[in-house]
Amino acid sequence: MRARLIQGVQTTAFKVLDIYRRDFEVETKADESPLTEADMASHRALVALLEALTPEVPILSEESGEIPFETRQAWHRYWLIDPLDGTKEFIKKNGEFTLNVALVEDGVPVFGIVHAPVLETTWWGQSGQGAWKQVGGEASAIRVRQLPDPEVSPWKIVGSRSHGSAEFEAFCAQLPAHERVFMGSSLKLCLVAEGAADLYPRLAPTSEWDTAAAQAVVTAAGGEVLNAHSLEPLRYNQQDSLLNPFFIVCCQRDERWEKALRYGLNLRL
Repeated sequence: MRARLIQGVQTTAFKVLDIYRRDFEVETKADESPLTEADMASHRALVALLEALTPEVPILSEESGEIPFETRQAWHRYWLIDPLDGTKEFIKKNGEFTLNVALVEDGVPVFGIVHAPVLETTWWGQSGQGAWKQVGGEASAIRVRQLPDPEVSPWKIVGSRSHGSAEFEAFCAQLPAHERVFMGSSLKLCLVAEGAADLYPRLAPTSEWDTAAAQAVVTAAGGEVLNAHSLEPLRYNQQDSLLNPFFIVCCQRDERWEKALRYGLNLRL
């Protein structure tokens, strides 16, 4: 089934690219976030794919409408999808957007696919089985890297292309020698998963569908996605709200960045 899912997501991406390459209208949702016809075309295609492959598994999509927590809390296993993550980047036409599909079991993303159509790159990971990156038709295993000695090799810190924050700046100010890389969508988590970056502190709002698929990739690659306040793994479908707490993606725990995080959040953990 994994191969059929990956192929299905990649096929859906062709529909998204058709829209990306021409003029399209942009609407504004109630939360002031943008919406394009590509979001909805991807949503419909991915939902149809998942319903055909696993009709017994419920689906929660960013574009599926509100599903009450009273219903969701009974779900032991469900699909969580973001049909177009990085809509702002899609509108800017910089290529930094993804299609995200995650399987969540008991609050934990156990399988995830992240596909970047313009980059022709797919990342996927499965709990206990590892993580991979496919560029074009060639796939290879990926793994987070060991945190380097910053005096020899500066840490690589990933920041959001479109959503900066004062907390992020305060965090970086307390770190040892480092370089910053700015990226859109869930690509930021994938950079940590493949060992191209060391930390991604997200000290600004996100929703659960933004992170679940890439979290599955990160954890399968040996990294962690941690609640910035508790430093416990990020969990899903635990409350009525679908907003994530602030979080940090890391290759491994280290007291230097943990101290910087406390400073950035301006609280005691």
